[in-house]
Amino acid sequence: MQFKSHASILAIALSLALVAGCSSTGGSRDGSMDGTGTGANGGVGTGTAGSGQVSGSGISGDRSGQQADGRIPEVRTIYFDYDRDSIRPEFESVLVSHARYLRSNGSARVVLQGHTDERGTREYNLALGERRANAVKRFLEVQGVSPSQFEVVSYGEERLAARGANEDAHAQNRRVVFAY
Repeated sequence: MQFKSHASILAIALSLALVAGCSSTGGSRDGSMDGTGTGANGGVGTGTAGSGQVSGSGISGDRSGQQADGRIPEVRTIYFDYDRDSIRPEFESVLVSHARYLRSNGSARVVLQGHTDERGTREYNLALGERRANAVKRFLEVQGVSPSQFEVVSYGEERLAARGANEDAHAQNRRVVFAY
């Protein structure tokens, strides 16, 4: 049990270091990107949501889905690169808007649903979906959101957003969904 607490502290410390390191690689003080919707990887996979949820541009002006009137942010899905659980820079402003909403609405609860594409074993994909959801959880905790406000669930490859064996379908399935 003591190992788990040390592992948790280490995970939080690494998250802080990651966020601190990422904060100096683009974006402005308010967490928004340059408005192009492309990240450090040249935009690979951005804008492929297919469900009207795009990253970093076009939603509510430059606010990337955050609501000025205290409503739940519009963009409720963030996407990940293949076989990765790191938060892509173009989604940081979306996460900041969710953190702002959750901090200002202490009774709000959200389930962070981790998903993967169908490549890989069932066990591996469940673990990857959980790692993705936990990455979002750590980001929100660093932003000051109470851990009692969210729950992490991994569906792995069980609930695909898009069917198909092409990169567009795979990109839509590599995600974390905010389920309020």
